[in-house]
Amino acid sequence: MYTFGSALRTCTAPSWQFHKRGRPLHGAGESAAGPSMAIRVDDRISLADDEVSEQFVRSPGPGGQNVNKLATAVQLRFDARGSPSLPEDVRERLLELAGTRATKHGEIVISAHRFRTRERNREDALERLVTLVRQAAVVEKPRTPTKPSAAAKRRRLEDKRRRSQLKHARQRLVHSTEA
Repeated sequence: MYTFGSALRTCTAPSWQFHKRGRPLHGAGESAAGPSMAIRVDDRISLADDEVSEQFVRSPGPGGQNVNKLATAVQLRFDARGSPSLPEDVRERLLELAGTRATKHGEIVISAHRFRTRERNREDALERLVTLVRQAAVVEKPRTPTKPSAAAKRRRLEDKRRRSQLKHARQRLVHSTEA
């Protein structure tokens, strides 16, 4: 298993645990169940690995030869509307929270190009997706409207009166010249 931030990948050899030449890093190996993984969001939500697709593109901005030769930026795509892993209420809040990152077809696109390596950008994009789904999973308590108390109304009016008197005291007096 590999943990970064608070997202838990349940597999002994996630794809980003491989060295850039294709050899596995220390302790990384294939699980008996195969390469399928789950991205754990919280106790009740975990996304299947095949629900998330990624594409590597050239990274914008400065970086010299590294930027010009390698495709290190990642575009992570998650089909929120078609995901069987998400409850309906979470799906609606997720698409609303995603804002401009959500397409009209209900797919969430997260671009990550903060780091110089594919692995770090992949982790960054995945962490941002997990954070977004976690935020959508939280049900906000509806606000119950309340009326101000009589004492609060009285204090507000007294403050208004005091403020008004202060402002009137600041005004310049106009003297009428009568002889």
